Amino acid sequence: MTQWEYARLEYRATGDFGMDKFMDWDAIFHYPGGAQRWGTDERFDDLRHLNRAGADGWQAYDRAVMLVGQPQRLHAVTYSLRRPVV
Repeated sequence: MTQWEYARLEYRATGDFGMDKFMDWDAIFHYPGGAQRWGTDERFDDLRHLNRAGADGWQAYDRAVMLVGQPQRLHAVTYSLRRPVV
């Protein structure tokens, strides 16, 4: 039976929700060893951070989004990750 360790990658908008179409996005990786800030992007580009986690053996198995306002705007995306314990 496989034993897993779990983590999450939080990707949150930090910019203004006005007419700024290039909002800043912070990536924070939470895992059993603590939390690491993985940087800020000038636009939504979570693929770079997901590839970084994948290179360390993490697998994404769920994604949750948070929408705010009317019209709705993307505010946060949280990825649930796991990897086998060796």
